[in-house]
Amino acid sequence: MKLAYSPTSPYVRKVMVLLHETGQLDDVTLSDIATTPMDPAAALLPQNPLGKVPALERAEGPALYDSRVICAFLDDRAKAGLYGSGARHWDIRTLEATADGILDAALLMVYEGRLRAESERSADWVEAQWSKVARGIAALNTRWISHLSGSLDMGQIAVGCALGYVDFRHGARGWRKGNDALASWYEAFDSRPSMQATAPPQQ
Repeated sequence: MKLAYSPTSPYVRKVMVLLHETGQLDDVTLSDIATTPMDPAAALLPQNPLGKVPALERAEGPALYDSRVICAFLDDRAKAGLYGSGARHWDIRTLEATADGILDAALLMVYEGRLRAESERSADWVEAQWSKVARGIAALNTRWISHLSGSLDMGQIAVGCALGYVDFRHGARGWRKGNDALASWYEAFDSRPSMQATAPPQQ
């Protein structure tokens, strides 16, 4: 298999953490691709017409894209059970969706500063996106904290990668304030070898 990859993408990081945790890292070749919404990489488009990483080429069918699709595929391939079953399955799916929603908003904040001309940027838009991040983090700290304390699953991986990205790009916002339980959980989760091995390069 071949993974279209960027070391700073939090969506790619989800896939990479899963690969580490399930012992599949050696089954995948990484292809480092630089792409943005304004300038999608031509080499990526045959795998993902949306021009986004990650995308996973596989021998048995068309390339898979969207981190949730790829993670579910790799979890099934490894029979790792990271998506659980029964009611827990839907909790995990919702937790992953919450984490990805945090990522979506945090990434839009970055794009607003990097891809728009200064005269076109909207401080109100940025703050509206941060409100989504803050509400999502608050929900993780209260509604989901007991789930996060259970055995490893895909929801936890997604949350760990989301919080890592908020630290990476928006650390000055101080998400830990008022979210003590989540901050403690993340400190422990971030020490996992899979998280340490996939930390984005500082740039």
